Amino acid sequence: MDLDQNQAIGRKRRGLLIVLSSPSGAGKSTISRMLLDADRDVTMSVSATTRPIRPGEVEGRDYHFVSEVDFKRMVEEGEFAEWAPVFDYHYGSPQTPIKAALKAGRDVLFDIDWQGTQQLHAAMGEDLVRVFILPPSMVELERRLRDRGTDSAEIIASRMSRAAGEISHWAEYDYVLVNEDPATCLADVRAILAAERLKRWRQAGLVAFVRDLVAQR
Repeated sequence: MDLDQNQAIGRKRRGLLIVLSSPSGAGKSTISRMLLDADRDVTMSVSATTRPIRPGEVEGRDYHFVSEVDFKRMVEEGEFAEWAPVFDYHYGSPQTPIKAALKAGRDVLFDIDWQGTQQLHAAMGEDLVRVFILPPSMVELERRLRDRGTDSAEIIASRMSRAAGEISHWAEYDYVLVNEDPATCLADVRAILAAERLKRWRQAGLVAFVRDLVAQR
């Protein structure tokens, strides 16, 4: 990975939040895993969920698994930056670790749907970068869902019926990518990250740096 420009000149920057959203099967989870492997400055947000733990998942690494009662309490106490019902369960992103990461200059990745993205944008404003990933076609989307081999025909049909509604929210995002090839899509996501990290207001101490720079004349 290339050295961050701010690190190269001894400055710190404010972290950012990046959302990857897509209809199920369009590739957001694959691109998320690839991004985490490729960029050591990006960490995955660990959501709370009411769904049962699946084989191979680890509490605190994949999700915080909580009861419906505890989730409701967390909502009432304002502990989530965003939360939403998804396929009969609830998912939410705790605020405290998110704000700590931003302050420390770390970037946090979210794999959430359009509902969660809207809430997160309302809560975090300019700290959030929103990326929507489209499939090349609906035929290809269904093929990818079937090739995963994890869902029944009934669940695949349900996901396909929801896809058009999810895609209709594409215009609410800052960037829209078509995932024809995961490697190319990843490169586009990394280019977005590189540009967003260099935005003026994210560069902590920039005013003082420029003032001292000019004073060296």
